[in-house]
Amino acid sequence: MFKRILVANRGEIAVRIIRACKELGIESVAVYSTADSECLHVKMANKKICIGPPSPSKSYLNIGNIITAAKVTNCDAIHPGYGFLSENPLFVKEVSLNNIVFIGPPPDLIDLAGNKSKAIEIMRKNNIPVIPGSINNVKTAEEALKFAKIIGYPIIIKAAFGGGGRGMRIANNKNELANLFPIAKAESKNAFGKDELYLEKFITKPRHIEFQILGDNYGNIFTPGSRECSIQRRHQKLIEEAPVLNLCEKTITIMKNTAIKAARLLGYKNAGTFEFLVDQNENFYFIEINTRIQVEHPVTEMVTGLDLIKEQIKTAAGENLSSLIKSFAPGKELKSGYAFGHAIELRINAEDPQNNFSPSPGMITDCIIPAGPGIRFDSFITPGCVIAPYYDSLLGKLIAWGNTRNEAVARATRALDEFKINGIKTTIPFHLKILSNENFKKGAVTTDFIEDENLL
Repeated sequence: MFKRILVANRGEIAVRIIRACKELGIESVAVYSTADSECLHVKMANKKICIGPPSPSKSYLNIGNIITAAKVTNCDAIHPGYGFLSENPLFVKEVSLNNIVFIGPPPDLIDLAGNKSKAIEIMRKNNIPVIPGSINNVKTAEEALKFAKIIGYPIIIKAAFGGGGRGMRIANNKNELANLFPIAKAESKNAFGKDELYLEKFITKPRHIEFQILGDNYGNIFTPGSRECSIQRRHQKLIEEAPVLNLCEKTITIMKNTAIKAARLLGYKNAGTFEFLVDQNENFYFIEINTRIQVEHPVTEMVTGLDLIKEQIKTAAGENLSSLIKSFAPGKELKSGYAFGHAIELRINAEDPQNNFSPSPGMITDCIIPAGPGIRFDSFITPGCVIAPYYDSLLGKLIAWGNTRNEAVARATRALDEFKINGIKTTIPFHLKILSNENFKKGAVTTDFIEDENLL
């Protein structure tokens, strides 16, 4: 097992990783920018080291500074969390060159998954269902228009190296496609440093379903189950649930086996997520791989009893997953799909829902964190802490568990009513609006839910 791990991140995920390290008896090293010197993850770690000024490019994205920080503090591994450098194959290679273990997949897997059009083509060639789309990246609007004639509208334009909804546009006709293509290209270049785009047939009112994957260094592949991630705003997830709801067991089983097949095909290692869209007829299509721990991983933990961060660390240290797989073998499942009960995660962001969800940085003057049966809050906030304008607006994740989905929703609603964060605006009122919606209570969700229910 590792002696000391450098946590190459900040905020709630850094706190989460440090907690896992403590439980495993591993020392942790927190890196921080000058804007984060008083943050909770810095106070919790065994050691701390400043890696630069507030700008992410000069601190949390500065590969040289992070590698140096790991070396001078004698770390034998680095955990990247999510975001920042977590899916940067150049960073992973540099970590390895310095004889430090990267807690995540190898660089070739990260590189492949990062090129979404290439990953989709591999799946297509191996008979894994994919959405009809361009086999290669589309370079010009003229090429895009020709391709759209073949598969028809609506078309979705996607950044080949993107994520998080950026570089993504929906075109309903040729005029929209011609106008939106250069916009998506510029946005992709600005967000990801590359302007390659690809096209897909746009699936109307789909659901976004994903499967957590764990792979070890010995060829073992395991999934602890599914997650429902359909509640989104501008392609950004807001609410996630486990297990998936309102899908027939046959579809869920086939999707799970498909995710495992795809992971085996790639020789997947460490934690990752295989994501699918499901249409109204329960046809499903592979869309992408996330080669890191997901923001929404706690809902899987709550319904399985697993600690996915610990599993990442143990797998990176060379532990075999076979005993874990045996403990989840058929006949030992507590409930269908390995899941026991139901969990819901609500992303609490420093944003103003009344002002087009604009960021709301500032000092948290006071806060009341909800607790009680079935409630968990993964966060870094404390009274007096400053939410800096330089980083993602995520304050934390409120997770509610119940024996049934109805109980989980009731607990989440109760927790939101208790929740008080003063000094800044948050998305708490918006989540309350979603949870009180009758169609949400029924589980009638799609990626268009927010717009269809006029919740904005």
